[in-house]
Amino acid sequence: MTGKKFHRYVVAAFWVSLVFCIGFSYFYMKWVIPDKLNVVAEEEEQFHFSMPFGVTLSSDSEEVVLSNGSNIPTDQINLSVNQPFSVYSENQGSYKIGLKLFGWLQLKDIQVDVVDTKYAIPCGTPVGIYLKSDGIMVIGTGDITKKDGMIVEPAFGVLQSGDYIEAFNGTPLKDKEALVTELNKNGTSEAVLAVRRGDQEIEVKMTPVEGEDGNPKLGVWVRDDTQGIGTMTYIDMNGNFGALGHGISDSDTGGVVQIEDGALYETSILGIEKGTFGKPGVMSGVIYYGPGSVLGTIHSNTEEGIFGTVNERFKQTAKADAIPIGYRQDVKKGTAYIRSDVSGVVKDYEIEIQKVDYTTTHKNKGMVIKVTDPELLAITGGIVQGMSGSPIIQDGKLIGAVTHVFIQDSTRGYGIFIENMLEAAE
Repeated sequence: MTGKKFHRYVVAAFWVSLVFCIGFSYFYMKWVIPDKLNVVAEEEEQFHFSMPFGVTLSSDSEEVVLSNGSNIPTDQINLSVNQPFSVYSENQGSYKIGLKLFGWLQLKDIQVDVVDTKYAIPCGTPVGIYLKSDGIMVIGTGDITKKDGMIVEPAFGVLQSGDYIEAFNGTPLKDKEALVTELNKNGTSEAVLAVRRGDQEIEVKMTPVEGEDGNPKLGVWVRDDTQGIGTMTYIDMNGNFGALGHGISDSDTGGVVQIEDGALYETSILGIEKGTFGKPGVMSGVIYYGPGSVLGTIHSNTEEGIFGTVNERFKQTAKADAIPIGYRQDVKKGTAYIRSDVSGVVKDYEIEIQKVDYTTTHKNKGMVIKVTDPELLAITGGIVQGMSGSPIIQDGKLIGAVTHVFIQDSTRGYGIFIENMLEAAE
């Protein structure tokens, strides 16, 4: 290879590398840096994002003041790699901060919501959960054996796991029993099903078959409700609640259950099975269904938890004081506490926050936590199923909730920022 040819290769490699680095940095920073920041009015809030290159931040409004290490307030600052910055505003409202790479390449606009100090009561109490799905959920299709012994699968390729059947021949369906009633009326004639598939409303045609028992069948496995035990995270000053820190998913389809409504019920924890390597522990208990045991109404089931309103019966049991809400910039590595009544009494147990992900990439995995409290370790071995939603408190603020346990290490798990739950509840 001649010297000139080698030189051309080196130059080409340099420019390709440069373009790649700029492109990678551009998309990495758009992905890592949140689209929205929450700050409390009249409080200087500090932020720190992992950035591979220097950036320029500029405030689009005189209401929002920026500063960095120089502590000189301004409407524009230049940040070096991994340098923190602070935001201050006296007035509530929604404002914008512009973010530029290398001082000229526009990356994104960050929405800054300036809010009053919010308060909530951290709970940590177990509750029974009942969800009524919005439509009849299809969890799978199966074979039907006809009277003549022939095996067919009439729903194969027509219905899918995760579909919601809303109506049968134009008749709305409330539950599985209504589906069976309409199917029996229809017999083996062609039927039209109104189906919700993701965000789409579609109609599918099916011809039921006569099974061995002489009844018409569609060849689908369906479910119309879900129940379980979880932990109440908080109730706010208006009686609104948030729980779990993650959505309730169907065990067969894996998708978050789309609900019509739901309810909270009293529950009693009967025992705790400690987690072992490769097998999470679990709280076992009984849910008391009945009008006298209702604690509240569930309005929504989201990836960040379940939300709704509690009744007076539950409010009377929430004897803890309300404390301020802490936003992601308030969360730091080190000592914190989770609130739980796994012992039968609501107590705060010490944990260590080992890692904080300030981005919005993983909405319910913003923190890695480790249980260090000897008493809690003796009772549960760490984090067990059913503890999801246990509030996390640091420096006197409600900052998040427990969401997941590490299968390989039951003393460690993930937590969600409380601000993510509050936004999902809106």
